[in-house]
Amino acid sequence: MNRSSNLKLLKENKSIFDFIIIGGGATGLGCALDASSRGYSVILLEKFDFCKGTSSKSTKLVHGGVRYLEKGQIGLVYEALKERAILKKNAPHLVKQIGFLIPAYNYLLKFYYFFGLKFYHFISGSLSFDKPQILNKETALKFVPNVNNERLKGGVIFFDGQFDDSRMGIDIALSSDINKALLFNYMSVESLIKENGRSKGVVAEDTLSKNKFSINGASVINATGVFSKSIMDMDSLKYKAIIRPSQGIHLVVDKKFLKGNIGILVPKTSDGRILFAVPWLDHVILGTTDTLVDTPLIDPIPFDDEIDFILENAQKYMSIKPKREDVKSVFVGLRPLVARDMKSKSKDISRKHKIIISDSGLVSVIGGKWTTYRRMAEKVIDKSINISKLDYKKSVTADLQINNGLINIDYSKESLSKCFYLSEDLIIHYVRNEMAINLDDIMSRRSRCLFLNIKESISIAPKVVEIMAKELSKNKEWEEEQLRQFYKLTKLYLI
Repeated sequence: MNRSSNLKLLKENKSIFDFIIIGGGATGLGCALDASSRGYSVILLEKFDFCKGTSSKSTKLVHGGVRYLEKGQIGLVYEALKERAILKKNAPHLVKQIGFLIPAYNYLLKFYYFFGLKFYHFISGSLSFDKPQILNKETALKFVPNVNNERLKGGVIFFDGQFDDSRMGIDIALSSDINKALLFNYMSVESLIKENGRSKGVVAEDTLSKNKFSINGASVINATGVFSKSIMDMDSLKYKAIIRPSQGIHLVVDKKFLKGNIGILVPKTSDGRILFAVPWLDHVILGTTDTLVDTPLIDPIPFDDEIDFILENAQKYMSIKPKREDVKSVFVGLRPLVARDMKSKSKDISRKHKIIISDSGLVSVIGGKWTTYRRMAEKVIDKSINISKLDYKKSVTADLQINNGLINIDYSKESLSKCFYLSEDLIIHYVRNEMAINLDDIMSRRSRCLFLNIKESISIAPKVVEIMAKELSKNKEWEEEQLRQFYKLTKLYLI
C-alpha cells in the first residue's frame, strides 16, 4: 500500500469509479473492503490518517454488548455476537478471547449476573467463546487478585473478544489494497460534484501537496462518523435527526493495578454507568465515560470530571488504588450518535447505525461500532448498489481473511521503545508499506506508544522521526516541525 503509486494511478485514471468512499475509519475502510472484494472499483479518501479519530480510541473490545440485554435489545446483541465470531475467524492474528470478572458484593447480584450471562452465552449458540462461570470469593481472587475483596461474595467470569483497533484498521486497508481499491490518507474532500441534482463525484485536495482532483463515481458514500454533517452540508441535506457526539475517555495505568489477564467489568456504578478495567498490551485501560459534546474535535480533550469519575470508581473496585499521578496516558474517542433532538440524553440515544439517503443519492452512514463494522459495511454497499443502479455482486467478507500486514516482521531486532515493540526496520515498513506520513501516524496508530506511555513516547520521538526523515527524504526543518506538532499533541494525552 503505497501512497505515491496510488497518486500516480489516480492522475492516470480516466474512468468513473463505482464507489467513492469519504472517511478512513472502521466504517469507511469496511465499505472499501466490502466493495473492492466484490469486484467493484473503489477509491477511499481520508482527510487525516486512517483511524485517526474514533476508530483508534475504542475500549479495544470486540463484544456483543452485555448491557443491551438489560434493555431487551436481543436482536442487537445477537448480530454483534455473530459478527464477533466472524471477526475472530477472519482476523485470528488480532482478535483474542479475554475474560472479565463481574465482582459481586451481595449474593442476589451474583446470581442475577450469572443467569444474565448464561443467556448472553446461549444466544451466541455455536458462535460462543468459553462459558461463563459463577465463582466463590476465593476463586474470584485467584482470577483477579487485585479486585477489592472487602465484603466480596464472589462473582461471575465471562468471555468476550479483544483486539487492537487501529491495527485492525490498517490491516483492513491493506486487504482493500490487495483487492485493488485506491486508498488515500491526507486527502480532504472539498465539495461534491453534481449532475442534474445527483451526486456524481467529489473535488478532493491532497493536503500534503495541495494538488486538487476531480473524481467521478457512480456512488458517493459519506462514512465520516462524527464529522458526517460537514459532508451532508455540502449536499444541502436537511435531515430531522441530529448527530450528537458522545465522548468516552480511557485512562492507561501500569499492569500492577490488575495482575493477570482477566479484566474487571462493573455493570452499574453509583451513577448507573459501566466501568471497565481491561488488560491491554501489558498495561491496563480504565474506562469509559459517556458525555455528550456539542462540537466534534479530531483530537478531543478529556474533562476533569470524567477523569475523576473513572479514578473514583476504579478505586472502589481495585485493591491497589490508581491515582492521577499513576496515569501514563489518557485517550478520548467520540461516538457518532443520532438523536431526535438536542435534549436527548446519551443513555437514551440508540447505538444502532443509521443509513441516510439524500435526494442527490449521497449515502451517509452514522453510528455503529467496531464489532459490527463488517455487517454495517455490507448493508451500506448493498443499498448504494441499488441507488446507483450498479450490477449486483454478492458480498464475500463473511469468509474473507483480513491481511496480516506484520506477518513478515523480524521481532528479534532491537526495539527503540520499552513499552511497545518498535524497531528501525518496523518504522521503515510503516513508511514504505502502510502510508505512515507523519510522526503521529507511527507513534499513535501503527505502534500504540502514545496511547500507552507519554513519557516513553516523547523520549523516543527524535529517533523515530530521524528514521522517517531518511526514508521520506526530508530535511532537518521537517524533523523539527514534526517534533513540534507531536509534542503539542502529547499534551492532550496528559492529565
